[in-house]
Amino acid sequence: QVQLVESGGGLVQAGGSLRLSCVASISMFSRSTMGWYRQAPGKQREQVARINGGGDTIYEEFVKGRFTISRDNAKNSVYLQMNNLKSEDTAVYYCNTYPTPRAHWGQGTQVTVSS
Repeated sequence: QVQLVESGGGLVQAGGSLRLSCVASISMFSRSTMGWYRQAPGKQREQVARINGGGDTIYEEFVKGRFTISRDNAKNSVYLQMNNLKSEDTAVYYCNTYPTPRAHWGQGTQVTVSS
């Protein structure tokens, strides 16, 4: 069964940093493109960044230059380093496969940025 476990969120002041982690129990993880997604209160879930098996990355415009996605295939893990956080980054952050997310999402990790 697919299991996605996110961690690392918290409360941080604007301009601060957080590093999110995700452990993904999925087959052929090293070949899977993994993404970080987020959902803010009252909004739809949106993608933030993704990384393919070879380490190529793509970022949404609103996080470019501030967030860095990385992975460790030996640990079935994907990370999101978030710097210069803004209040609009407040959301629950999730990891999942891309482009088709697995049906069972993890519990996510809450990121709250105070201004």
